[in-house]
Amino acid sequence: MNGAEHSDRLSRAVLATLPDDISTPSYLDGDVRVGIVHFGVGNFHRSHQAMYIDRLLQAGGADDWALCGIGLLERDARMRDVLAAQDGLYTLTLRHPDGTDETGVIGSIRRFLHAPDDPDAVLRQLTDPSVRIVSLTITEGGYVEDPWGGRIATADPLVMAETAGDLAEPRTAFGWIVAALRERRHRGVAPFTVLSCDNVPGNGAVARSSVEAVARLVDAELADWVSSEVAFPSTMVDRITPVTVEADIERIRERFGIEDAWPVATEPFEQWVIEDDFPAGRPDLGSVGATMTSDVHAYEAIKIRLLNGGHQAIAYIGQLAGHEYVHEALAEPGLAAFVREFMEQDAVPTLVVPEGFDVSGYIDELFRRFTNPAIADTLARLGTDASNRIPAFVVPTIVDRLGAGVVPRAGARLIASWREFTRRAAQSGAAIADESAAALLAAASGEPIEFLTAQPMLAPLADDAGFAEAYVAAAADFTIF
Repeated sequence: MNGAEHSDRLSRAVLATLPDDISTPSYLDGDVRVGIVHFGVGNFHRSHQAMYIDRLLQAGGADDWALCGIGLLERDARMRDVLAAQDGLYTLTLRHPDGTDETGVIGSIRRFLHAPDDPDAVLRQLTDPSVRIVSLTITEGGYVEDPWGGRIATADPLVMAETAGDLAEPRTAFGWIVAALRERRHRGVAPFTVLSCDNVPGNGAVARSSVEAVARLVDAELADWVSSEVAFPSTMVDRITPVTVEADIERIRERFGIEDAWPVATEPFEQWVIEDDFPAGRPDLGSVGATMTSDVHAYEAIKIRLLNGGHQAIAYIGQLAGHEYVHEALAEPGLAAFVREFMEQDAVPTLVVPEGFDVSGYIDELFRRFTNPAIADTLARLGTDASNRIPAFVVPTIVDRLGAGVVPRAGARLIASWREFTRRAAQSGAAIADESAAALLAAASGEPIEFLTAQPMLAPLADDAGFAEAYVAAAADFTIF
């Protein structure tokens, strides 16, 4: 079908007209009910958790586990409008390295609520007894109490504003969660499980800290109840999912003759490791590819320190070398060797590898994934919000190596590459995508050591003479390769 001749908007009405090589949801006419409320409906959620739920619904027997997405920000109105116009449907395309694509329509997000439009509807949904899981992909910077990011709830103006009003008008995901848990407790409705799906070390514990901190600001007794009654399982999630570009929209239009205003394209690889702690019940995610375990931390550390840390290793030096895409940067032998050095020499010695896990094979697989040209993942995306990502993905590796008496020289060069990227942005007047942009630009304009000492999560590194020497040497006369 030639999409240039005619394109219908993706909706339930056009599903029967689609060609056989695009899978479509078979459960839309059934009694599908919302059992999971999700904060942060972006591309990653739609390529990952929503895809797993779609698989489960397709398999039958899990009709009470559909998703309701919640958007908290004004910009989330776009997702509201797209999903409303498309009956909650969107296309997900797996882009294989050999150039072949595999596309399906996902229908597991059966409802989307934009909190600024109708806050009462959000609270009604969260307090519905059928909702037994509230999940989050709000990025590393979205957690209001986080030891890795150095954040505390009392320093967050949104938290202080919402709690000053006794959560009459929640502003954050955690404000909404606490308001809903308080109301469920008042009604005698069992609490839901809070499931973080963000790339944050110990994300279950970080989610717990954020919820309990907000709860304690409004009611200490409520906070104690949350501490004893609400489960916060940890997870490890993995699937490289770039932002949607016009070429993704055009590809769907041309191949299938439909107009999807916000398709998702992603890599074939997927992984979801989940701590099996769901007192209110859970869907059978293990039957559709997720790994249910009693200990997610070893898997989490491997992924965060190798994949996410590897992303940080290439993000800044790759842009300094003039590249836009990850696969282009890693085509340069020197850049690829640097990333591999960080993984193998700095990160791997800090890991506790599960029995039977092939860490060398995992690193090789990461390079195959990173160099997939069909994904065209941008270095700019990887470098966004570095002031949160570096502390979460890189600093723990550096700290552990220093604790073992070893100076992680690739890690020192990684931090130096971030500083150099920021310094050049300050010199040229270019903007950087970071919530701490002003402070970073100012710190990078000073002496190299000031870039460490100006940031609470990096400052302790400056106290280690060996690391400080290696970092300053790399930063003082930074070269690419």
